[in-house]
Order: sequence, then C-alpha cells, then structure tokens
Amino acid sequence: MDDLGVFDPRRPTAKRPLLGMTVLVVEDSRFACEALRLMCLRSGARIRRADSLAAAARHLKVYRPTAVIIDIGLPDGSGEDLIRDLAKAEPRVGILLGMSGDDGMAQRAIEAGADGFLAKPIQSLAAFQETILAAAPPSEHQLGPRIVSEEIVLPDISAYRDDIFFVSELLNERQDGPTLDYIGQFLGGVARSVKDVQLEEAAGILLSTPPGKGQRRAQATHILSLVHERLDKQLAI
Repeated sequence: MDDLGVFDPRRPTAKRPLLGMTVLVVEDSRFACEALRLMCLRSGARIRRADSLAAAARHLKVYRPTAVIIDIGLPDGSGEDLIRDLAKAEPRVGILLGMSGDDGMAQRAIEAGADGFLAKPIQSLAAFQETILAAAPPSEHQLGPRIVSEEIVLPDISAYRDDIFFVSELLNERQDGPTLDYIGQFLGGVARSVKDVQLEEAAGILLSTPPGKGQRRAQATHILSLVHERLDKQLAI
C-alpha cells in the first residue's frame, strides 16, 4: 500500500478529480472499506484504512491525510468522538466526513463537526467524488469542468465473507450486551450493503430485543446459524 506521508505534487484532472489527495478511512467493515478503496483508486486518491478508533489514532500520529472518512459505529467507541476531536484539532484536517448505514446519523455527524456525510451502502462513484469535493478547499479542485462518472462500484463478495466471518468469531467468543449491540449494528449495515434481507432483518431483531430471559442469546444463536450457512455456501463455491 502506498505511503500516505509522501508528498504527491500531481494535480487533479477531469477524470481523476481526487488525484494527489490522501484519504484515511476509519471503517470496521471490510466490504465497505473495499468499496471506498475502489472509489479512491478510480478517483486518483491514495487510501489507508483503520478499523478502530485506536488504529486511527496510531495512523494520525504518523500521517496527515487530506481527508478522513469516519464510520459512526466502531468496535471500540463512537466515530462521533473522533469527528469531534479532529474538528477541534489545530491544524484541522482539510476534509472531515462522517459515514453510516443509518441515515439518522447524518445530523449527528454534522453536529460533531463533520463537513459532510456518506450514507452506506456507498455505490455511486459520482456521489462519492461530489461529497469529498464539496467539502474540499478550492486548492484541491481541478481546473476546468469535471467528468461526472455514472459508474456503480460493487466490491467482490469475498469482502462480505470476511465481515460475516468476523461476526461468527465474535459471537463464538462472547455474547455480552455491548457485544450484541455492536454486532447488530455492524451486521445490519453490512447485510444492507449486499441486499441480504434475511440477515439484515435478523440483525434488526437482535437490536430491538430487550435483554433478559435469554431472548437475545437465542437471537444471537439464530444469527450465528445464518452466518454459518453463508460461510458454508461461499466455501462450496
């Protein structure tokens, strides 16, 4: 992977409007991150990934990205906290975006200090580019008109398998309340991205099931069986 600390003197072009930018993506889903990687690649930007708040902090000690895209739901806390910290930092990151599969998080991200918001699933290359450029200073824009791409970016399904395998490992390791809350949020967003309606609905039921009387554990067991079905099918293919 390219080192984001290396200065890139290239200027953006009509076809690659983010050329010269460096993007730190703080995202725990491999599927969502792969979509962003492909979009950055097609747009000319470099990308580095952090899958937690702790990993993001390590990156930010070493690199100064042009843009930071932060998922709201992360395994070790809320992305809102990182948005708030980076919005107040001096010098400030040039472009700061929130991201979530829950559209209701958009206002919370903006109130925390984000310059814009990306709603998952992120598939439109044009919408991705426009959201970043809308928050970028004029110095980051190319001269002349920009070519608006109609491309829809769909990551390889193997990235989805990585996400649900992560869920299976987490469920086998522990099923306390905070872990089940995180799994419901994470899995719901990932399943929605690939239009896995059954798994998305199961994740929603997990989130809405109150603790106690073993109901959440039963739903977690059901989700684990659905995840194993999908993993077995992927292995068979």
